[in-house]
Amino acid sequence: MRKKARVQNTLEKLSVYETLRAIKFAQVVVILMDAETAFDKQDMQIADLCAREGRAMVLAVTKWDLVTNKSEMAAMLREKAGRLLPQVRGIPLVMFSGLTGKSINRLLPAIERVQIDWSAKIKTADLNDWLAEKTQAHPPPAANGRPVRLKYISQIKTRPPTFIIKCSRENAIAESYKRYLINGLRDDFDLPGIPIRIFIRAGHNPYA
Repeated sequence: MRKKARVQNTLEKLSVYETLRAIKFAQVVVILMDAETAFDKQDMQIADLCAREGRAMVLAVTKWDLVTNKSEMAAMLREKAGRLLPQVRGIPLVMFSGLTGKSINRLLPAIERVQIDWSAKIKTADLNDWLAEKTQAHPPPAANGRPVRLKYISQIKTRPPTFIIKCSRENAIAESYKRYLINGLRDDFDLPGIPIRIFIRAGHNPYA
């Protein structure tokens, strides 16, 4: 997809529309970025759309043969990915040369890995052991002086992994605490770069 400013004729506009439409129905989206302009405005808009749609992603950096200090550039790109895309922390980053084909063989394994993680199903017992540990280590902040208890968690769907947590007070969980739980799920169950959704609902532990 060409840069927005260069999209001029009707055919190209339709192509952009079809690209955006395809993202909504894709399983894994490979975002191709030029090594010299990686993470520009359009790259970020596409990545943000993919995350909001719950798509698995791989960042593919092309023209790697033109980069002189590859280790320094790779470190900078990884830092940018973590800082600019915290909602998919740990997203795979594959650098390769389309001209020479060097390192392009790393792309397919990265795609296969995120597709597996995107489809992950976690046992309910493991999730509730995890929730007990996370809330003990960092309890949710009290609301109006009253404690908030997270009682039960279960996974309600995959693609992307989506969870529901039963809570004593549905609207008392801050977004910052939800991010803490999402990052914990991603780190503790080895789901790097996967968009994760959590819904908080009032209710009790059905097995208590």
